[in-house]
Amino acid sequence: MNGHAVANNLKVLELTLTPLSILVLHGPNLNLLGQREPGIYGSLTLEDINRLLEAEGLKLQAKITTLQSNHEGVLLDTIHGALGQYQGIVINAGAYTHTSIALRDAIAAVNLPTVEVHLSNIYRREDFRHHSYIAPVVIGQISGFGVQSYLLGLQALVQHLRKDSF
Repeated sequence: MNGHAVANNLKVLELTLTPLSILVLHGPNLNLLGQREPGIYGSLTLEDINRLLEAEGLKLQAKITTLQSNHEGVLLDTIHGALGQYQGIVINAGAYTHTSIALRDAIAAVNLPTVEVHLSNIYRREDFRHHSYIAPVVIGQISGFGVQSYLLGLQALVQHLRKDSF
């Protein structure tokens, strides 16, 4: 098979992929993005990040649903409700990353492929931010790339979910 035929076959595969449904969760204080410590978190707002995720989702043939909450219970209930509705989760749990065994347990319980993301490099910050309760139960963690952490996390999750399609 020549290169042109392979390229055409890949285009056909791309066009026939079943759309995925991905849940993106934003934890506490992320509603303040754009005004909260822009030197650490950047100048984009959460709304800007959600728009970029939705645009990237279109390219990847994935429908993106986003939710931000400052309340641990809301995040837990949303993770529990994800089972049967979404194929995967991208989560920036914010400070709950370092404190919430409940979020860790919820992610483990629903057993959906999940990617943990952080705008800043949590390992170059205060010592208490170096530990993630979530990391052991997710398929991967991306941090330190600003908004690109979210986009890379989404891309990695979609690739993981589609790996059996090829």
